[in-house]
Amino acid sequence: MSIGLFYGTTTGNTGDIAVKVKEHLDDVDLFDVKDTPVSVIADYDQLIFAVPTWDYGEVQEDWLEIWDEVDNLDFTGKTVAFIGLGDQYGYAEWFVDAIGMLHDKVVARGAEAVGYWPVEGYEFDESKALTKDKKFFIGLALDEDCQREQTDERVEAWCGQVMVEFL
Repeated sequence: MSIGLFYGTTTGNTGDIAVKVKEHLDDVDLFDVKDTPVSVIADYDQLIFAVPTWDYGEVQEDWLEIWDEVDNLDFTGKTVAFIGLGDQYGYAEWFVDAIGMLHDKVVARGAEAVGYWPVEGYEFDESKALTKDKKFFIGLALDEDCQREQTDERVEAWCGQVMVEFL
């Protein structure tokens, strides 16, 4: 069964990450949410959502365009993993907030979330993307502004983790 990876990108970073993920995972279909009807999400039981956080904890514009439509989807029986991009130094109070907001939205609609990622190795003040114990992000956190040199290793490790959790 294939995995649907849905991403939004403004600068191209999140799109580049989606391609890297596809290189590590078998049978992944990539969809830019700007060009894809939200109804396509319903065709997949395993999903990855890649969302950059903008400015002061805001959802990227392409995701914002479909934000309310996601509320009309039933995620019961679907397994979802998240990838968040942000700037942990420039926007330390809102690091990868957007995946936290999307996570809460789809889990409330029945999704099972996987792909939690440890907070070790990051420096930030706050994030809506943390587990209750604050030891994990609810998905892979990437900082292409300040830690780009760690991206490839993180993506590879996370993809291995997610493939096990999707089983």
